[in-house]
This record gives sequence, C-alpha cells and structure tokens, in this order.
Amino acid sequence: MLAQHTAPPPTLDDAYMHCRRIALGRYENFPVASWLLPRALRRHVYAVYAYCRGVDDLGDEAEGDRLALLDDWERELRAAYDGSPSDPRFVALANTIREFDIPREPFERLIEANRRDQTIKRYATFDELLDYCTYSANPVGHLVLYVFGYRDPVRQGLSDATCTALQLTNFWQDVTADLDQDRIYIPREDLERFGVSEDDLRSRRITPDFRRLMAFEVRRTREIFDDGIPLIGVVSGRLRTDLRLFTLSGLAVLDEIESRGHDVLTNRPTLSRPRKALLTARGLLPLPVRARP
Repeated sequence: MLAQHTAPPPTLDDAYMHCRRIALGRYENFPVASWLLPRALRRHVYAVYAYCRGVDDLGDEAEGDRLALLDDWERELRAAYDGSPSDPRFVALANTIREFDIPREPFERLIEANRRDQTIKRYATFDELLDYCTYSANPVGHLVLYVFGYRDPVRQGLSDATCTALQLTNFWQDVTADLDQDRIYIPREDLERFGVSEDDLRSRRITPDFRRLMAFEVRRTREIFDDGIPLIGVVSGRLRTDLRLFTLSGLAVLDEIESRGHDVLTNRPTLSRPRKALLTARGLLPLPVRARP
C-alpha cells in the first residue's frame, strides 16, 4: 500500500535504498542479482521494480477496496510526473523518469492491468489474452529498455514477444493459484476446443484432454519466445545477459511442465535450485540462446 506521509518526503538516497530493499527482499521475483546490473543503473532498475511490485501487490494481495487503492497509486504516479510525490517509491521513480525521459504510458498500463484483474476473471479468446499482456507484461520490457537506453519500436516489439511469452508461462504455471482467486487465464475457446470444463479445473482432474490442452498452450508459448529471441542479439552488455537468463528460465519452466506430462493442477511446476544455478551459468556464457525448432 501507499505510505501515508505527514513528514517531508524522504531524501533521494533514502528513497532509492527503500526500493533496493523491496527488490532484493523479493529475490524470487527478481532473478537478476544486483551484481549483474551496471552500477550506474542499479538504483534505477530497483525503482522500476518497486513500482511494478507495488502495483501488482495492490491488484493481487491488498485488503479493502483494491480499485480505490489503485486510484491512489495512479494519483501518486501523477505526482511523480508533476514533481510532488511523497511515497519513497515514487520519490525515487520521479528521478528515474526525469533522468531517462520515460513516458507515462507503460506505468499507466500496468495500473490498468490490475484494474482489469478486479473485474475480468475469464478470457474468451487467445487474442483477448494477448491484449491483456500488452497491459500486464509488455510495459515492463519497455521500462527496462528505456533505462538501458533503447527507445526504438523494433526493440520494443521484440521485447513484447519475450514479455508476453513470460506472462503466458506464468499463467500456465499458476493455474491452481489463479483458480483460488476465481481467475482463469486459459481462453474459453481453448477449453471448449479440447473438451475441458471449468469444473475439470476446479476438481484438479488431469484428463487426456487437459494434457492435450496444456501441450497446445506450451507449444505456442514457445513460438512466441522464439519471436523475441532476436532481441538478445540487438542489445549489448549486461542487458543481453539478463535477457538470456529470463528467456532460458521461461523455457525451462515450459520444459518442466512437459516433463510432468503437462500436469499443472496437482503441483505448481517450479525449477529446483540446481536447475536455476545451471541456467544462470548458461546465461552468463557468451553464447546465443537457440530457438527450438
């Protein structure tokens, strides 16, 4: 939630330290260790992460009127652009916005994604789900590109493919967790195509039809990853390593889903620590990620 401040806003250094604690305190969702980031950019990445983490927490975990809380968050975002934020996350973010001339739209789209989560619990078509990803996932990639100095639509389009694929992977990984919040991200047209009902999902029934459904979703998610892989070759430095790590991790989760016979209902597919360590080692090697045939 937003901090209620009656005292003067924190100093800029204190605000960035607050963002750093948020980022490193949620390491499972922040896979790029601080030592991988260029020193000059670390605090800016932390500020962007703190924003993204905060708006997602409001949309997924906050008690009370989440839509009202998201409205408060948007007001603080406006204050960051107007030069009068009070929450430490936004004090830091306002400086990052000025330094990299980041437009407001990607931040606003993340708010809209979490507003939609409060009212939209089902998606009729895959196209509708892809549209949702343009709010929930793709803006994050744009923000990272801005911080690393890339503003062109070609790189943004490639980033959109990677971010969409990561978001879809998360949906297939978290089917049961989303069910607990009465959310189903598997498109209704796909459920009907493969003869899987919502009752099958709620009952955790691993039928042959369900396995075929998830095999289909995994297969086309891999194709979207493939569309984004060229981005790795058109960025430089640490960002190239980061993108390789994200892509390898997402593909490894899809591998894990396949290795379980596409059972994402009994247990959440996760990567073991040794597997993560191996992926990190592979990601650090100066080798391109190869798309699967």
